[in-house]
Amino acid sequence: MSSWDRTSPKPGDLIEFFRGAFEHWAVYVGKGYVVHLASPSEASGPSMNILGSVLGNRAIVKKELLSVVAGGDTYRVNNKNDDKYEPLPPNEIVQQAEKMVGKCMPYSLTSSNCEHFVNMLRYEVNRSDQVIDGIITFVTTILFGVPGFVFRVMARKLRNS
Repeated sequence: MSSWDRTSPKPGDLIEFFRGAFEHWAVYVGKGYVVHLASPSEASGPSMNILGSVLGNRAIVKKELLSVVAGGDTYRVNNKNDDKYEPLPPNEIVQQAEKMVGKCMPYSLTSSNCEHFVNMLRYEVNRSDQVIDGIITFVTTILFGVPGFVFRVMARKLRNS
């Protein structure tokens, strides 16, 4: 399966949800369900309440239907780091994800967000490309102003298509 596959997910696959300015991440655990890191203030329903998590610096691990987490947002299977890191066996990923359900976790936009969470489950690597991209965009904007920012946004759109 390709890293950017738009087909049905398999247990252990990472799911990327497009939320406009940011992406939300979950791991597919089978039978239509995902496990993801969500704001404790979030009522059952779509979208990660990022402001609640940032301000509260706590999040809860939830198991919900993929369709509920997606809501009206688009999503895709995105195991983009499979070429960099060896994924754990799917049954181990699912088992670890299921063990985390209901736990309250520290949340940090820069070091413990939903993307870090799923990459730890799949690869045992604490990584968030959104954070890396955000830092690069910030530095590019500071160094090169608006043209640098526009270039960075265009490059990201091309990469994601």
